[in-house]
Amino acid sequence: MSRFVDALVATALDNAGDGARGITTGEPDRPVRRTWGRVHAEALRLAGALGDDLRPGASVAILAADPALIAAAVQATWLGGGSVTMLHQPTARTDLGQWAEDTVRTLRMIDAHLVLLGPPFDELAGVLDEHGIAHRDLAALAATDATPLPRPVPVDEDATALLQLTSGSTAAPKAVRITHGNLHANMRAMVESAALDPATDVMVSWLPLFHDMGMVGLLTVPMATGIEVVKVTPADFLARPLLWPELITRYGGTITAAPNFAYAVVGRRLGSAEDGVFDLSTMRFALNGAEPIDPDAVRGFTEAGARFGLRESCVVAAFGMAEATLAVSIAPRDRGLEVDVVDPDELGRGRAEPASTGRSREFALLGAPLPGLEVEVVDDAGTRLGERGVGRLRVRGAAVTPGYLAVDGPRAAQDEAGWLDTGDEGYLVDGQVVICGRRKDVIIMGGRNLYPVDVERAVGAVEGVRPGNAAAVRLDAGSRRERFAVVLESKLAGDADAEQRLRKEVAARVVDAVGVRPFAVVVLAPGTLPKTPSGKLQRAATAAHVGSVE
Repeated sequence: MSRFVDALVATALDNAGDGARGITTGEPDRPVRRTWGRVHAEALRLAGALGDDLRPGASVAILAADPALIAAAVQATWLGGGSVTMLHQPTARTDLGQWAEDTVRTLRMIDAHLVLLGPPFDELAGVLDEHGIAHRDLAALAATDATPLPRPVPVDEDATALLQLTSGSTAAPKAVRITHGNLHANMRAMVESAALDPATDVMVSWLPLFHDMGMVGLLTVPMATGIEVVKVTPADFLARPLLWPELITRYGGTITAAPNFAYAVVGRRLGSAEDGVFDLSTMRFALNGAEPIDPDAVRGFTEAGARFGLRESCVVAAFGMAEATLAVSIAPRDRGLEVDVVDPDELGRGRAEPASTGRSREFALLGAPLPGLEVEVVDDAGTRLGERGVGRLRVRGAAVTPGYLAVDGPRAAQDEAGWLDTGDEGYLVDGQVVICGRRKDVIIMGGRNLYPVDVERAVGAVEGVRPGNAAAVRLDAGSRRERFAVVLESKLAGDADAEQRLRKEVAARVVDAVGVRPFAVVVLAPGTLPKTPSGKLQRAATAAHVGSVE
């Protein structure tokens, strides 16, 4: 067996009796707790119930909401020698016809043998039938008293364990191939860097399981190491954001993780909560990753949480990507968010020099590369840059994917020396990684680099702009007259006078922040900005909204 499957089995054996660790699901209405030993037993029965549908090397796709069902299903697939793909979930606003078209394209790309459907997505069985896609009812399978799989199917370290769909266009899907060896290497590195303790730690998470941070970090890692975890769905969090601190209080949560926007939302809600409602004093490791980190949002979260015992030192910034399984670097523990304050003009010229006077730019320090990984910064010619030189970030090591599956076939991810280009621009300082932005999104004006996140943060501070719903997009990329526009969502959309005032204020705020005026400011109605299934802005698609004003 692979070392990863060995870890799953060993954890199940260690957590089958009294005092065993496990997973709680069903909050806030019907909490149910299962030990990891019970999850393993359910997985063996599920693998047995699947019979010939689960073969060594089979590609199994899963579409379900209940984390308990998902936990058993993914472990069953791994025990049976297959690979897991978590499909992107349709929402209430999703065009099911388009979703079906995109999903069929994805399933053909990964050569899926089977889709496991669980509530509430079992209602989509008819859509899959129309396209001739084989599927099984996950809840019904879990309820059967099938003969368990007698033993895990042996697999090699380079066998595919996870096909992680990227957050790009669903019309041109791509899956990152994560091997058993990748999973084991990144899991052990995260355990070491975060000092995870299966005997005492309790994870609390609402993250989607079709995203790598939710799937790998807050389901697979606890399932393979024996850490207690409380798992709810993204819909639960979005319906009531304060459920998150409520569960930390109820279960004595010590570890959580989320993208920056979630900390900003909860920070605002905590600010108006009554004294004594929550106890966040147990929290020791609140990881902030998956999107650019806004130091002001983090400060708002820790300041609001201080009334409830939250320690500023618990916040941990991180850099991760699906191509490295999950985590690339994690900031030092117990120090809170640390930032590097640099001169924006020097930054635009390719150097991250400390700011002395005038305008400045704060970047979160994201820690040193995890054990088994290397990170370097190179220029466009591939020459390694020294400390504080801004360039292309590359990563290499045991957790890095060997390649992708795409609609036009497999693609290698590494160069001949084993380096993977992250697509990010950044630098190194005192051994820690700093991310400036995605290279494809950088706006170049007069030989100076502008990072969209700087513009977007300035726009987000303007009253009337929906938080987290502003995008800075480049126009005329590569031309001598490259420009940029701001596209934002606001409830003021449709009121011509209010829109005009908002445009003027946004433009002025952007000039103050980056010293350059946007070519256009476009105001859209809420829910209009194009986003990936995991909620990230699609800047390239957003640029189409600027066409009407050019």
